[in-house]
Amino acid sequence: LDTSLALQMREAGRAVLDELVELRVATGELAPRTRDVAAIGRSHGVHAEPITLGLKFAGWYAELGRGIERFERELEGVATGKVSGAVGTFAHLPPEVEEKVCERLGLTPEPISTQVIARDRHAGYLGALAILGSSMDRFATEIRHLARTEVGEAEEPFGKKQKGSSAMPHKRNPIVSERISGMARLLRGYSVAGLENIPLWHERDISHSSVERVILPDSTGLVHYMARRLRNVVENLRIFPENAARNLGLSAGLIASQAFLLELVERGLTREEAYELVQSIAMAAREAGRPFLDQALESTELAKELSPDEIRELASPDRHFRHVATIFERVGLG
Repeated sequence: LDTSLALQMREAGRAVLDELVELRVATGELAPRTRDVAAIGRSHGVHAEPITLGLKFAGWYAELGRGIERFERELEGVATGKVSGAVGTFAHLPPEVEEKVCERLGLTPEPISTQVIARDRHAGYLGALAILGSSMDRFATEIRHLARTEVGEAEEPFGKKQKGSSAMPHKRNPIVSERISGMARLLRGYSVAGLENIPLWHERDISHSSVERVILPDSTGLVHYMARRLRNVVENLRIFPENAARNLGLSAGLIASQAFLLELVERGLTREEAYELVQSIAMAAREAGRPFLDQALESTELAKELSPDEIRELASPDRHFRHVATIFERVGLG
């Protein structure tokens, strides 16, 4: 049974790989198109420092590459067969028979088995699928956040006859991304079930069997479906550079605070002194509702350390984009 299961998993896994490769190609085309679309980076959901949308998508490209490589390794790991008898001792057939059978089937003979092939192989396969699903969940979650009304930097494709809401005709909900996030939860659960299948009794029990009848085909089919649906979203993702630029300016320059902090430390201030000075300027600007740059230029304390031109240079977002091309080259998108 395990030998036939290995054949099924290998063939199904190859179909999954085809879809994953196509998805990665789509992200690899989206990233360069948006490489120079300036946007705000967020940590904890709060504005942090400038980024470009292309950098987000380049990260997806790199992550999918790792996921594909991981899945290929695990797919190779489950492509093993056994004809070693009831408890793996070759009591009735010699190992040479197993080797010939596996060679003909294109499988690797399991070096040592019991009545079954050890389930760490299958758990690895499920784990790799769960990681891929979680990666796609991360991408889908990003799309969902970028599509929020108050953000509006990206949006799923929307068909002419599609309904965003049965009750509110104006809506365009990110339903595909939400579906992908939901399916990823199943994959993570299936991965845990795969781990539970590893500790079988002695040379075998069948506590794993009923579980695998659900989790192996379901996990494989889910990732295949998720990759195909997400590829359509990525290929047709709507990007709104004007909204990204608007959001980048919402903080009125406060996002330059770290650049000032580091420069002041470089000039000789302690980190505590530099932090207190920059924070006082930032808080004053925030409370007055004026640009951080204007407040910084008027600071007599800051003027003791930096010239007006140096202040303007530190406040410019351009410093955050100097190495974008290098990052793209590092992930193979140069």
